Amino acid sequence: MRKIAFWVLLLTTVVQSGITQNNASDPNRALEDVRFGFQTSPTISWMQTDIGRISSAGPNLGLKLGMMAEFYFRQNYAFSSGIGFFFNAGGTLLHDYPGIYWDPAILPSGIDSLPGMVKLKYGVQLVEIPLGLKMRTREFNHQRYYLEPQITLGFKTQARGSATGLGLGEEIYKLNIRKEVNPINLSWGIHAGMEHNLDRNTSLVLGAGFQIGFLDMTKNRGSVFLPDQSVPQREKSKGTIHGITLRLGILF
Repeated sequence: MRKIAFWVLLLTTVVQSGITQNNASDPNRALEDVRFGFQTSPTISWMQTDIGRISSAGPNLGLKLGMMAEFYFRQNYAFSSGIGFFFNAGGTLLHDYPGIYWDPAILPSGIDSLPGMVKLKYGVQLVEIPLGLKMRTREFNHQRYYLEPQITLGFKTQARGSATGLGLGEEIYKLNIRKEVNPINLSWGIHAGMEHNLDRNTSLVLGAGFQIGFLDMTKNRGSVFLPDQSVPQREKSKGTIHGITLRLGILF
């Protein structure tokens, strides 16, 4: 948490410093140096772990909706940010061995542990705040091309899940797994694409990018039954969320 707070504070300070210096050098351009917009961006996400007995077993099709903001400190360089929702982030994890992976209280009556080869699907809703640096080309034929590395801070708002596997019978779905998912996600990524200028102040945005999470989103409060151990072992895997996004937006 301290590292997250440090990087967010550092980026915020740099953004504010760049805007202040730019406006101080040319106060008449202050309004032109800020652009706002909206995005509706389809996303494919999946989960990975750092342990071999838990593997990725399927992606989620999600959607990002939200506001974009760009603060230009040079004609073609801007600090980017915004706020939005990431719906249905996550994916499916396949567990080779049986265990108590989720709190039995959220499972149907009579089920305390989950069998081997069980598939656990995570569907998480996040509120995201990206912080990035946008670099774009000069305009030609009403178009510009851009590259935008960024980090994204996400806050969990809700989480749903399902479990599928031999020994469960039918799929157990629509489970409230909010307590099984950590509250904060942090990721880094790069977007690239183009802006098509409709007029002097309005641009359509089309791009694509990837997002790689590096915080554990699974709380690991349960245990796993390993064949070479006589007692259950605590589950200590690190589950991260990654994604590919097709960015569709408009800037004013």
